[in-house]
Amino acid sequence: FWLKDKTLHRGQILQVSEDSRIMGRVIRGSRKGKSLIFTSKTRLRKGAVKLRAVDYAERTGYMKGLVKKIIHDPGRGAPLAEVVFHDPYRYKLKKELFVAVEGVHTGQFVY
Repeated sequence: FWLKDKTLHRGQILQVSEDSRIMGRVIRGSRKGKSLIFTSKTRLRKGAVKLRAVDYAERTGYMKGLVKKIIHDPGRGAPLAEVVFHDPYRYKLKKELFVAVEGVHTGQFVY
């Protein structure tokens, strides 16, 4: 590739390669995908669905949680269950999001 000297407005010299003019930025339409209607709608998602972190209480026994809400997550086929656990180390509640299995309802204890 060729290097060209380019003079800036204060007399500084900048070396610019010829390839940088040819290979520009990737255009927005190419970054988003083939069509805008086929991209996933992630703006309205309720949150990341995970299992509980495996701590000492979970390794040695089990934790009892209470299902507070069954919510709909856009773009997902299954509903989500918001489950509240007591924190084993501090006096507070931890909310977790799980995929709601068939037959789960609010007010139910899960282990």
